Parts: sequence; C-alpha cells; structure tokens
Amino acid sequence: MENTGKEVIRPNAVLLQSEDLYKYILETSVYPREPKPLKELRDATANHPLAFFGTLPDTGQFMAMLLKLVNAKKTIEVGVFTGYSLLLTALTIPDDGKITAIDVNRKSYEIGLPVIQKAGVEHKINFIESQALPILDQLLENKENEGSFDFAFVDADKDNYWNYHERLMKLCKVGGIIIYDNTLWGGTVVWPEESVPKPKRPQRLSTIKFNESMAADPRVDISLAPLGDGIKICRRIN
Repeated sequence: MENTGKEVIRPNAVLLQSEDLYKYILETSVYPREPKPLKELRDATANHPLAFFGTLPDTGQFMAMLLKLVNAKKTIEVGVFTGYSLLLTALTIPDDGKITAIDVNRKSYEIGLPVIQKAGVEHKINFIESQALPILDQLLENKENEGSFDFAFVDADKDNYWNYHERLMKLCKVGGIIIYDNTLWGGTVVWPEESVPKPKRPQRLSTIKFNESMAADPRVDISLAPLGDGIKICRRIN
C-alpha cells in the first residue's frame, strides 16, 4: 500500500501541543535515524482508518534504545496492530533473537508483514492470533519460561493491563523491562470525568487505577514518560 498524500504529523497528545515543535523533534532526531523498513511500514499503515493505533516513531526510537541497553534477545509483545513496534524490535535484537507477538487480528499484522519479510527478520517472530491472557498463561505452564524474557511491550486492551502485568512479572527476568503504552490516555487522566467523552471514560478509569497500582508495586522501578500517549516503563527489581 502506497501513501501518496502529504505525510500527517500528529502532535504529541499530552505534552507537545505545538505541531511545529513535534515536527522539529521528528525531523532533527527521529526521521534521520529511522531505519528504512520502519518508514515503509509507516507508509503502509498511513491510510488505515485506525492508523493512530500504531506506535509513534519517537516512542519507537526510545524503545530501540532501551532494547539495546538491556541487550534484549527474547521479548514479548501484547498488541501488534500492523507491526511498527514489532519490526523495530526485530531489527534491534540479535539475529537469533525471538519475539512472541500476540494480537487478536492477524489481518492488521499482514499489512506490515511484507515489509517485515523484505527486511529479513520474519524468522525472529512467532505471531500468535489470540487473546493475550490465555497465551501468557500457556507460557507460564512451562517453568522454563519463567524469568526468561528480557523485554515486553504492551499496547492492547487497557482494562487488562494489570492482568498482563501480573503475568509478565513472572515471565520477565529480574532487570528486564516492561513498557505499557497509552498510560496518559490522551491527557484525560487529569480531566474532570464530566469533561471526558463517554466512550473514553471506562478505559480512562482503568488507566488511572493501573497507574496507581504501579506506583504501589514494590517489584518494579517505574517511570511514566510523556512520549506519544504516555508510556509507563517498568524495570523488574525482584
């Protein structure tokens, strides 16, 4: 799929309300270093009606740095969409690295699959079309999987974030990194509830509760970075 229209620059939903400032960050720091396959995948996704689901390139650049800092080799991804963050991970980890990628919709994944194949990294990916919780539970049935993952990225149904967290805390090793996307929920976490559009209210409440629970979790170091729609970065410490 070719994007023939003008590229849309979406300002950071929470912090960078200036489109010009966000464009400056992209053009001076992100785009010059973005691997060609990632740009191709962004272009392939641009005309999708849910294109805003995709991981933003500035967030992706930060994720790639974290993957390198922990020397990630075995990772897990909950929520794939067309695969920007998945391809980013596959390009970053070693050639013998492995990614367990879980999503309920293979059709979306197949939009980015040709780019993944062209980049020569499909062999690193085990894509599973399923709800995530049953797959995470299956992984935990094998004791060898406990504490074996270096890195996890979660961008799926927000109501289950804490359920994912409890399982990922067992699957990820001590010192491993888990990232949760959309943890500022368009900035609505600080809005009066009556100001929040009704469709956004349930997941806004789930996000607020999740952030509060994470702040009280002694098993992790945390940082809520205002990239994209807010990413909660967790490092397992015990």
